[in-house]
Amino acid sequence: MTVTPHDRDAVTFSPPAGVARCAVLGTGLIGGSVAASLGALGIEVVGWDRDERCVARALELGVVGSVAASLGEAVAGADVVFVAVPVGATAEVAIAALDAEPGSVVTDVGSVKGAVVDAVEAARPGAAGRFVGGHPMAGSEQDGVDGSRADLFAGATWVLTPTEGTDATAFATLRSLVAAFGAEAIALSPHDHDVFVATMSHVPQLASSVLMDTALGVSARHGTLLRLAAGGFRDMTRIAAGNASIWPDILTANRDAVLASFDRYLAELAEVRAMVAAGDRVGLLAMLQRARQGRRSLPIGAASAGPLVELRVLVPDRPGVLSEITTLAGRLSVNVFDLEFAHSLEGDRGVMVLVVSDTEASVEYEVGLRDLGYPVTRGKLE
Repeated sequence: MTVTPHDRDAVTFSPPAGVARCAVLGTGLIGGSVAASLGALGIEVVGWDRDERCVARALELGVVGSVAASLGEAVAGADVVFVAVPVGATAEVAIAALDAEPGSVVTDVGSVKGAVVDAVEAARPGAAGRFVGGHPMAGSEQDGVDGSRADLFAGATWVLTPTEGTDATAFATLRSLVAAFGAEAIALSPHDHDVFVATMSHVPQLASSVLMDTALGVSARHGTLLRLAAGGFRDMTRIAAGNASIWPDILTANRDAVLASFDRYLAELAEVRAMVAAGDRVGLLAMLQRARQGRRSLPIGAASAGPLVELRVLVPDRPGVLSEITTLAGRLSVNVFDLEFAHSLEGDRGVMVLVVSDTEASVEYEVGLRDLGYPVTRGKLE
């Protein structure tokens, strides 16, 4: 689907304060959709891509407002830089962006975080606080910028991966921008992110592609097979139709987590095979019912706000505070709707203000914060 003015007008979220100009480095499907989402917020968007034809097409479609001849030109004066290049090149481009514009917050959209974050921190320890790893959990079977949509991220989850060195203001700015796209921002450690997406994204991609490849092999011997493809087969193989070229880099970069998840999946498949071989109707039914219930329990879109509470957390001025507090929220599935910092006059501590849903999980979150040594006060919002 081509991005049109109608698509962009459909996104009605407000831009965060202090973000007027952004650079998008890489103008494929996700980069193009980021650019379109930014444009829908009235933010100036400059695009750059190593493939001049790709960025020229982005300009032609109106996805970006202007095109830069170089990376340095693109990021000059940018408040936020989005790196949307293949995973294998992400760290290199992010480092170049940090070097080129000392005032920018830099993030990426790749589905592997640990290797990228580690590379940036090792290469630029002094600037790495301005880099916040990111991964929008959204996509399409369409390839390239022609598939870009301004509403691609509405209702999606967008993972942010702060570390001990992450600058609090950089994180808050990016979290607000992601929320303005209509996405639910959650914070995870880079390691936790990679483990989770191996199970939820990377192994499913391989399973879907292998199933499709298996069917092609059988169809080569029985030419009518694919004509029998019904809804279940089409659902299972839908993601096999996506952009194949991005996956070798992703699977290589997240190899350890993918292998661990694959081993668990293969072990489960072996158990199911044994139940089929043994005619174990009870075991098969139990597994199928567990899976059915789990599938029916999956959340649909971002959580609605409902009643909200404000948590005011007294925090010391030391590395790691932001990461501890935000990643704990991610682990407990607490949706943070707003976040800000109030610094004390003494300068050695401050207050982190978080607006969260008034749920049992938020109570558990409050207890968890106290267990970590952070004093917390709670107030209801009218």
